[in-house]
Amino acid sequence: MLKPDIRIGPRHPRFAAAGYELTRRLSEPAMARLGLHKANGDFAKRTIASIRERLQRGETVYIAGLACPGTHNTGVALVEVTQSGGPRLIVNNEEERFSGKKHTNEFPQYALDDMRQLLRRMGRDIGDIAAFVTTWDYPALMAMLIRTSFEEAPGSFKLLRAPIAPAINLRQMDQVRRLSRKLGRMYGLGEQLPLICMPHHDNHAWYSFTASPFADSREPVAIAVLDGTGDVGSISLYVAENGEMKQLYCNESLFDSLGAFYTVVSSSQGGWTWLSSEGRYMGAAAWGDMNRATNPYYQRLKAVLQLGPNGTVHLNRAMANWHSDPVDNPYKAPLIDILGPPLRPDQLWNPDAVLRVEDIHHRPDTKDRLDKAAATQMVFEDAMIHVVDHLLRRTGTDRLVLTGGVALNALGNMRLLEHFNEAWFAKAQQRKTRLHMWVPPVPGDPGVPIGAAWLFAHMAGAPRGAPLSHAFYCGLPPSAADITTALKADDIASTQIGSIATPEGRDAIADMMAFIVAQGGVIAIYQGAAETGPRALGHRSILANPCDPNVRERLNERVKYREAIRPLAPMATLQAAHDYFELEDGASDADYNAYNYMVITAHSKPQAREKIPAVVHADGTGRIQIVREADDPLTYAYLKALGRRIGVEMSVNTSFNVAGPIAQTPAQAMETLRRSKGLDAVVLVADDGTAYAAWHGGERDSGRFTGWYAAWTKVAS
Repeated sequence: MLKPDIRIGPRHPRFAAAGYELTRRLSEPAMARLGLHKANGDFAKRTIASIRERLQRGETVYIAGLACPGTHNTGVALVEVTQSGGPRLIVNNEEERFSGKKHTNEFPQYALDDMRQLLRRMGRDIGDIAAFVTTWDYPALMAMLIRTSFEEAPGSFKLLRAPIAPAINLRQMDQVRRLSRKLGRMYGLGEQLPLICMPHHDNHAWYSFTASPFADSREPVAIAVLDGTGDVGSISLYVAENGEMKQLYCNESLFDSLGAFYTVVSSSQGGWTWLSSEGRYMGAAAWGDMNRATNPYYQRLKAVLQLGPNGTVHLNRAMANWHSDPVDNPYKAPLIDILGPPLRPDQLWNPDAVLRVEDIHHRPDTKDRLDKAAATQMVFEDAMIHVVDHLLRRTGTDRLVLTGGVALNALGNMRLLEHFNEAWFAKAQQRKTRLHMWVPPVPGDPGVPIGAAWLFAHMAGAPRGAPLSHAFYCGLPPSAADITTALKADDIASTQIGSIATPEGRDAIADMMAFIVAQGGVIAIYQGAAETGPRALGHRSILANPCDPNVRERLNERVKYREAIRPLAPMATLQAAHDYFELEDGASDADYNAYNYMVITAHSKPQAREKIPAVVHADGTGRIQIVREADDPLTYAYLKALGRRIGVEMSVNTSFNVAGPIAQTPAQAMETLRRSKGLDAVVLVADDGTAYAAWHGGERDSGRFTGWYAAWTKVAS
């Protein structure tokens, strides 16, 4: 095999560095005049001093974290801060949940309106917010974009007018210049509403650390932010000691990026657009050859990412071309020789181009495409391990918080736990321990507004607050009036089924849900405020019987209308999780808290594939979620009831959506029911505990739910 050509680093580093420095120097004062202030600037320092004084007087302070237009997953988080309790999340609103546009980069009007409504319920208003902080350091981001566009000039000049990465839409980012004035006028707070620009990776790192079980650790805690891109770089490493965090390293590159590698390859090989391709391609890898010794593509493909000294990762620019043209011409000839030509933008989502595991018997290229997915996953895992290896050696710790968009790769997360075992620590650190790792429920950008607000509260002297045990939530819980209004439709049938306000009422509704699922029904649960991020964890979930071997096909074809390549996740009590999956000791802190959020896969035990086939993926793993009674009493009661009905305290859990964002409002829940012909019923719970069931009405009523409900009522009475 010929040795591949290697070129790392930009073609014009000095030219690019000069462009970066000039842009940064010019943009900082220019943006300050537009109301966008640096976190270390004079305005930010005065705001911090004011908040510190208010906290010391015993006042309650509100801070809003704002994800602005031009970057994906816009939205707003509201944090309540006290000197005694630190920050407490009130709401984290993703704009996509209200607008219905997944990963939207538009102005978060709906999210802001919902936040204002909540404030008014509390007897407050926008004027009571002490600071608005953004999720990106915009002067630094602008400077990085200029640097990146100069690195491979003249070819890279195209990046100034074309999509660069999933996180960045340059046309819409232009709205940021007018944002301070727009908000000031919108809220009647003067000509400008000042915004403080917080560094993107610092935001990722701080909230992920403070929410982790390691926040009070006496030894150092390593924090790895592995991302598509931040405002300065795409890999940032930190250490937290004695409640303070410092950055150890940033690679200062947009394209020496694990996230960019996986996004470009998964899209151009799998046939899906950016931000939709990554999870699907991870699922596809399980169907390919995941053996590094036998996979026909792995040995050659791994040359794309050059793993250097001190944990560095560099894109091999002799093979890849996404540093100059990530959309139309992402590959150079050596990479085409390995993977074949990339799919064109006009081929994405085309049924003839999309990777489908069900085509394996009648399309001869499908097996090769699945092996390429497996090779991509393994190269990606190699790079993750390489970065973390250096970080653990440098910090001398066995505690790791992993965050950033890359941390959504649950399979890679499991590989880290497996790799950094007792043998590794005995050799590398000369002690008997193993890696202890935690990943937040929202490691990607929907969590960064929380991080910006939490970090700013910390800068003002607030304590950290309590570690996390369940998901962050976005929006308001539905009222009974919200639900009954949404149920008033000719094509929806509904009935009130009780209340979860008492333990007896809660257990009855949980048993009804379990009865229907045990009979083969598919139901959705809609309760409380929605989970933030891509994972539904019991507040906006579709539930089914994990013991039914046909349920995956039925859910993918008739309920979710999605590819067979996509796995279903197991939701379980802690005991059931232990019974059927190999839970790693490295994820056991805070009673296996790391498995609460579907961010780490686990290997199934031998009896699992026969007993719970619906939630064991092709590679024998499951992306597990453990449910605790204190965090979610209704879902926990449902799992306990299901154990009595089917013999295992475990359920299929997939997000309550159909090819779009997870349902946020009762109206969206009913629209999702309409679109899903295979969904038997939706259980909706109002903020006062009143519970309703809704199902297809009129000619679409199959009679399944009403028959089951009547049978359960007869038995229960």
